[in-house]
Amino acid sequence: MDAEIKDAYRSVAGPSEGLFKDNGSRFIALCYPVETEEEVREIVLSLKKEYHDARHHCYAYRLGYRGDRFRANDDGEPSGSAGRPILGQIDSMGLSDVLVVVVRYFGGIKLGIPGLIRAYRTSTADALSKAKVIEKVAGKDFSLSFGYLAMNDVMKVLKDMGLTSSAPVFGESCSLSVRVRLASEEDFRHRIGGIPSCNLEEK
Repeated sequence: MDAEIKDAYRSVAGPSEGLFKDNGSRFIALCYPVETEEEVREIVLSLKKEYHDARHHCYAYRLGYRGDRFRANDDGEPSGSAGRPILGQIDSMGLSDVLVVVVRYFGGIKLGIPGLIRAYRTSTADALSKAKVIEKVAGKDFSLSFGYLAMNDVMKVLKDMGLTSSAPVFGESCSLSVRVRLASEEDFRHRIGGIPSCNLEEK
């Protein structure tokens, strides 16, 4: 049953940049790995400051291993001519936890809606083609607290499941943190639940 949980998905390893020019207008596409809406807001705000003389800062993102959190923003361009083409390129590559912001410098000649769609789509495709695509695995963070006598049992579970612990405290009372992939969560909870005096808390 655990194997049916699809917790692996495609994302990008780091920032990348793309460019498209048409009739004097420049479209600079900036791609970033992100995991939260807060990160999106911070990046968009910083780009608006950095490229403060640009006409538009359009963007789209998709988040989560299910890809169920997303948004497309036209930032003043005609509806559907900017944010949606950006999101369409993210989706065509099957990516999530990705933000693309396209900064437009207006060249004085209007491109029309088909021209804008092509420009935002092409600049985004250029940035994404230069990004290193990686596989990410969705997981949950847990903290474990247990008595010293339970330490061997806890460490055996971690070893058997190939899990790496962090922030360990070993004394009369012990604690540590561990990240578990979603497909293994049920198995992990079952194994840890069988150890007396071991408390499991989701972070």
